[in-house]
Amino acid sequence: MIDLTLAEIASAVGGELLLGTGGATPETVVGGASQTDSREVRPGQIFFARRGEETDGHRFAGAAVDAGAALVVAERSVDDRVPQIIVPESTLALGALATEVVRRVRGIGRLTIVGITGSNGKTTTKNLVAAMTERAGIATVASEKSFNNEVGGPLTMLRVDAGTDALVAEMGASAEGEIARLTAMAPPHIGVVLSVGLAHAGEFGGIETTFRTKSEMVRDLPASAVAVLNRDDPRVAQMAGLTEARVRWFGLHPEAEVRAEEVDSGPDGTRFLLRAGEASARLHFPVLGEHHVANALAAAAIGLELGLSLDAVAESLAETAIAAPGRMQPLGGRDGITIINDAYNASPDSMSAALRTLAQIRRPEGRSVAVLGAMSELGEFSIEEHRRIGLLAVRLGISELVVVGAEARHLHISAINEGSWDGESVFFETQDEAFGYLADTLRPADTVIVKSSNAAGLQSLGDRLGEAFA
Repeated sequence: MIDLTLAEIASAVGGELLLGTGGATPETVVGGASQTDSREVRPGQIFFARRGEETDGHRFAGAAVDAGAALVVAERSVDDRVPQIIVPESTLALGALATEVVRRVRGIGRLTIVGITGSNGKTTTKNLVAAMTERAGIATVASEKSFNNEVGGPLTMLRVDAGTDALVAEMGASAEGEIARLTAMAPPHIGVVLSVGLAHAGEFGGIETTFRTKSEMVRDLPASAVAVLNRDDPRVAQMAGLTEARVRWFGLHPEAEVRAEEVDSGPDGTRFLLRAGEASARLHFPVLGEHHVANALAAAAIGLELGLSLDAVAESLAETAIAAPGRMQPLGGRDGITIINDAYNASPDSMSAALRTLAQIRRPEGRSVAVLGAMSELGEFSIEEHRRIGLLAVRLGISELVVVGAEARHLHISAINEGSWDGESVFFETQDEAFGYLADTLRPADTVIVKSSNAAGLQSLGDRLGEAFA
């Protein structure tokens, strides 16, 4: 974060400054990062005490001060050993400080802000762009992990300083208005929409609400900005009519300015011809799954807008190891058994893509085994979508389906009813039961994909299988 005085921070967040007993004055300067978890606090940082659903950050203010916090922002006085700023609502104060810091850094004139949203692919695309900019020597702040909400977004923004060239921020939402709030804090120069799907449909209330929410990324972009849109997604394509910004298309569609041609997916990734206008570059993109080509194209379009050459973009994509831990992450290897851990998260679209990838890349001499858990946050669509995935597994010819957890049981039942399977679909209540079964029954050359929403917790099962068959 840039250096600000205590008085400036208090003014930015609209709070009352209490100087405490440590000898601070209103002109005392604070420039450390901000944290909402006392366990992450380092000397010189700011601790925001938030009231959460499960705990109250005010209880841990003392631990934050013990760890070296230079300032506490809270809704009541908690520890007078350091200065405190008392605010009506700590989460809103966090966003207000982020807004002020970004405004000041943006005023210097060197900061380019990239906002990325979509039902799927945000973290992968962000990681690809961050790798490109790092490789090119562009000083970049990018969202850590999947920090993309009302807390994670501001925490990312508060890491920018006067030397930052690019801020690459995921901007997610669980309700209408949330992306608009994030774009108000850090108005993008480049606004990116990857997809509109059923992820979080239960929270949004339906696909049309999802569309309106994701379109908040581009609705307020000025004419000087760029909207990077997926030409292959019909709903995203509609957003071109909702923005004043210049539109840059990506996708497989022939109208896409940044597109992939001659796509060939396999067990070691995807090979394709990357085109941008009249220029082209042939590359091997090592991330498993043809659906990740869209994320690579989005990242390429962003990289080009940031001034990178097509060759530099292609070289960076070709050096990608994995999209992120738990996202199409190859593990295992013993006896030719491949474990693909894709259980960081799941939606109907990404679950379908994972099954299609499994069907594409399995070895002829081995089986395809799908280990699937629940897809969360689908609300009234949950039963229907789990049933649909069960049908898809049968129709793709997946050799065996291993369903884990009561919330995913409809997937198992659907597969049995569709295929009249006898043993090709099995159900287990717990991960331990599923692990024991797989450890005993996997055969040489099998290809296994583990996929679920994060809440179902199958990422640890994927890691465990990877270790067992390493």
